[in-house]
Amino acid sequence: MNVNQYKGTGVALVTPFNENGDIDYKALEKLTNHVIEQGVQFLVALGTTAETPTLSDDEKNAVLNIIQGVNNGRVPLVCGIGGNNTNDILKKFQNTSLDKVDAILSVAPYYNKPTQAGMIAHFETLNAHTPKPIILYNVPGRTGSNMTAQTTIHLANHCKNIIGIKEASGNMVQCMEIVKYAPENFRILSGDDNLILAQVACGFHGVISVAANCFPAPFSKMVNLALASQFTEARTLHYQLLEGIDLLFAEGNPAGVKCVLAEMGMMQNQFRLPIVPVSEQTHLKIQQFLKTL
Repeated sequence: MNVNQYKGTGVALVTPFNENGDIDYKALEKLTNHVIEQGVQFLVALGTTAETPTLSDDEKNAVLNIIQGVNNGRVPLVCGIGGNNTNDILKKFQNTSLDKVDAILSVAPYYNKPTQAGMIAHFETLNAHTPKPIILYNVPGRTGSNMTAQTTIHLANHCKNIIGIKEASGNMVQCMEIVKYAPENFRILSGDDNLILAQVACGFHGVISVAANCFPAPFSKMVNLALASQFTEARTLHYQLLEGIDLLFAEGNPAGVKCVLAEMGMMQNQFRLPIVPVSEQTHLKIQQFLKTL
């Protein structure tokens, strides 16, 4: 198991839609090729940014198949399989075609608000039955509960199939505690694009990024420079991109990122409810920022 392949910039791919609400598979192919050619280190399919909760099981499999085919093994591929029903996730493990998938990204259970003991039991169960290595995903802003550093470290030390975490708590002290106590071969990835420069300085190995859909080349370069301890150069890119990154999340994800991708001619600015396009005001700010690049 090569955990070093989960280093640098991973991109959480969006799901393009047509005006009639169907998945735009041609645009998905175009986007997948684009981010690989622009230098991202790995792909993440069917994450939050993909509007996965609005996709049927058949659509999820179709999206994954398209990404697997376009990628064709060029970079590692991670697939999101998570939820708040442990037994249902085990069934998804069995019913998802994972032959060309390298790892699974599994979010901490949401809505149920389990205790830390409940989270540990959940992930220990997944660890015992997973067909692929697992990267944990802690995103309390979406799940309603935080997976503590102590829980993460426990899972890292006791579950051989859990190889890393996408940490999106935004809590820098918690981030540093994970870095300090994690095993050497445990990959610590950011889920906060605007914090990755600081987090690499603290010891993170990379990021699973939303912004890399839109700015794959400069964003990947910034992360790679930081990983090489070239922080002066990385900081210049960080501040060039920072306003754009903040605009991506100004009215929620993936509303901002799809606005940018539509401006780039990559896809239509279409969503499935309850996600809607950004306001005209934010759209204008995005257009103005893109002129600066």
